[in-house]
Amino acid sequence: MTAPEGEPGTGPGPGPEPVAGREPRPGLGPGSVPRPGNGALLALAAVCAVLFAATAVTVSVRHGTPLALEQDIVHWAAAHHGEPVRSLARALTATGTGLVPYLMAVLAGLLAGRGATGRLRAVTCTVVVLAVGQAVRYGLMELLARARPPVADWAGHATGYAFPSGHATTSALAAGLLAWGLAHRCGPAVARTWCAVLALWAAGVGLTRVYLGVHWLGDVVGGWLLAATWLTLALLLEPAAFRRRAPRAHSGATQPRGGHSHE
Repeated sequence: MTAPEGEPGTGPGPGPEPVAGREPRPGLGPGSVPRPGNGALLALAAVCAVLFAATAVTVSVRHGTPLALEQDIVHWAAAHHGEPVRSLARALTATGTGLVPYLMAVLAGLLAGRGATGRLRAVTCTVVVLAVGQAVRYGLMELLARARPPVADWAGHATGYAFPSGHATTSALAAGLLAWGLAHRCGPAVARTWCAVLALWAAGVGLTRVYLGVHWLGDVVGGWLLAATWLTLALLLEPAAFRRRAPRAHSGATQPRGGHSHE
């Protein structure tokens, strides 16, 4: 992986070619994947938010009662908890919570930032986005208080209420943040490949929650929609978080020391 150009002690590195028409952000890599315009980001955030709200309202109106499809999926999963699939699902689901997502957020900031100050700012932003997203999810979970599937169908560990799924939300947030970091460091082909890998990982984590019987399908879909909404809003705030500071104006001319001129 090439070092960002202009870092002391690393020498110049080619890095990704800047995208034409993309304004470079101070402290960030040039970026090899075009950033959508604010209008497109607002539209995407609105669509995801509306879909999440519709899912949450459905859960609330039904007082958490699962749809027939959700019950059928949980029953099917309970009948197919054989090995080695169950152990693989437990291993994959464990990566969607705890330390792993925060390590991914830190890595995202380190990849995106340029120089020590830029990396520190980028890491701070990614960790804050992940932490606040988790806090919002927790508040919604307590507010809606949807019950989980019957414990008899569980093949994994779970605590708290069901909607929206914490593993689905957290893994999707971490995947999106790392994809953002890679887009600022790698070339377009590599960045898009890793984005696909990260999307598959996040989808796999969410689906294991349903397979292990600890979530209804709507809980996972709600987590994905919440994460997509939050990530899109965070991307909208990127220019403000990495705004170039105007140089300070110095009043008056600098006088030579000693107060005397020698002409």
